[in-house]
Amino acid sequence: MRMLRTIARLAPILILSTVLAGCGINAIPTRDENTKAAWAEVQNQYQRRADLIPNLVATVKGYAAQEKDVLTAVTEARASATQVKVDASTITDPVAFEKYAASQDRLSGVLGRLMMIQESYPDLKSNQNFLALQSQLEGTENRIAIARRDYNQTALIYNKTLRTFPTILWAKTVYSDQKPAQLFQATASAQSAPSVDFSAPPAAAPKPAQ
Repeated sequence: MRMLRTIARLAPILILSTVLAGCGINAIPTRDENTKAAWAEVQNQYQRRADLIPNLVATVKGYAAQEKDVLTAVTEARASATQVKVDASTITDPVAFEKYAASQDRLSGVLGRLMMIQESYPDLKSNQNFLALQSQLEGTENRIAIARRDYNQTALIYNKTLRTFPTILWAKTVYSDQKPAQLFQATASAQSAPSVDFSAPPAAAPKPAQ
């Protein structure tokens, strides 16, 4: 009898838990955490790129010190990008999110210029250290593109959860402090690795006879 009474007391709680779960009360915090995890991976890949840049700049400088403007631009863009402070709250802060994305996009642009320098310096183009760094950078740029894509997909699902029935009921009540996540906008410089042409430059056309 005691067991039956215990079951009878627990039954409403179990039923309520099942009903709440079926209505999606856990969907918002779950998808919020998924979005934050995807955001952390974006930051991780950008940090990986930032860590590569000093060695890359130093290597290029050893062969092309006269390319001072490009080297300075890359160094300054890296400093600007790494000085932008971000955390999980950045996801829902339009101003902070845009500032971070813009700084990383600028760095992507100047890195593309830096990588093209090799075409004018055969010794640099064949330097093994440079080739290794270039390969790592290309791989990191690709991982950045994938991380941004995955973040956007996860954030879209989270945002949809805040706006659609039945989870919108919880978004307006229990989770009223939850805000939609910001999305990365597709840009050519941020979504693709720097373009590097390893082919030999075309031979100069012969001058016409005088």
